[in-house]
Amino acid sequence: MGLMDTRWETIVPFIVMALMEACTIALTILAKTSLTGGMSPFVFIVYTNALGSLLLLPYSFYFHRDESDVEPFLTKPSLVRIFLLGFTGVFLFQNMAFLGLSYSSPIVVCAMGLQSPAFSFLLSLARGEGWLGWASKRTKRRVIGTLICFTGAFVEVIYLGPFIRPSHPSSPNSNFLTTISHYLTFFKNSDNWALGSLLLACATLSISIWNIIQLDTVQKYPQVMKVVSAYSLAGTLQCAIFSAFMEPDLSAWKLKLNMDLYLIIATGIFGSIIRTSVQVKCSKMKGPYYVPLFKPFGILWASIFGTSFFVNSLHYGSVLGAAIAGIGYLLIMWSQVQKEDQNETAEKNDNHHLDSDDQTTPLLLANGDFDQV
Repeated sequence: MGLMDTRWETIVPFIVMALMEACTIALTILAKTSLTGGMSPFVFIVYTNALGSLLLLPYSFYFHRDESDVEPFLTKPSLVRIFLLGFTGVFLFQNMAFLGLSYSSPIVVCAMGLQSPAFSFLLSLARGEGWLGWASKRTKRRVIGTLICFTGAFVEVIYLGPFIRPSHPSSPNSNFLTTISHYLTFFKNSDNWALGSLLLACATLSISIWNIIQLDTVQKYPQVMKVVSAYSLAGTLQCAIFSAFMEPDLSAWKLKLNMDLYLIIATGIFGSIIRTSVQVKCSKMKGPYYVPLFKPFGILWASIFGTSFFVNSLHYGSVLGAAIAGIGYLLIMWSQVQKEDQNETAEKNDNHHLDSDDQTTPLLLANGDFDQV
């Protein structure tokens, strides 16, 4: 019986996290469709975050109902942290991510999202915390992984290549498939492709900065869902003020009973409650490095969806760039996991603690993590 329980504890989190990535990519594709169809990204951001914040506020208290507050939450230092978390993890991140998506495609979102550990490593160097022994194998792997990540991003921007599944006019199903591709836009070539990639890279940099802030915040205030609820509300207010200037047309804010409304509801519920809860639970069960290891699954799902349902949607170059970035991502994460194992052993023997530059894996993911839309 114990062996069966152990297997389920291994299999179930794996399946659930893989499905979370599948749902994330599906919502990203639908978001791309909605933006291509004319919906303002600023409107989409405000409504999804507003719904998510309304749901998170009561849910966070329910989630931690059996826990007592370790430290007073609403203090001046914590409010400053909440503002910065909302600014970097919601306001900057989502506005750049959605604009980047509108100019590019979901597969680029995957590739640029995989740059996060590379940016975290560079930020640790900038803060003077990453100057470890350059001769060590772990440091070499981090440097090589960072270079591979950036190479993947570079390939993503400059090389498209042929379509993986081009349309064939002679095919009897070509008209039907072309119609589907028209209504569910997975990819649309744009003159602003490079700009979209740059915006997505900046969004990833923003979430890397957010990660540094939230690590220290969660250590002081370990009730994770309350932290998420607070910075989600702060970020929503910041987005609302900004979007009011960016989208002054009142007609753009009027919601109709159509797919855009359903997408806003689905994204708000999935991002704020379902995905965040699953990530927190899996992190507690399997450790903080478990959830980030599933980010490369986005490449797999984007490729499957792109080649299965859409013609003229996915280029070989896009998948190649994302795959290269995924290799670099996994190499950096591997070095992180190995360091944690070493530190755990050292801590038992010498009461040794993690170096600050090693703490680059989030204990929770941003409500607007564009892995999640």
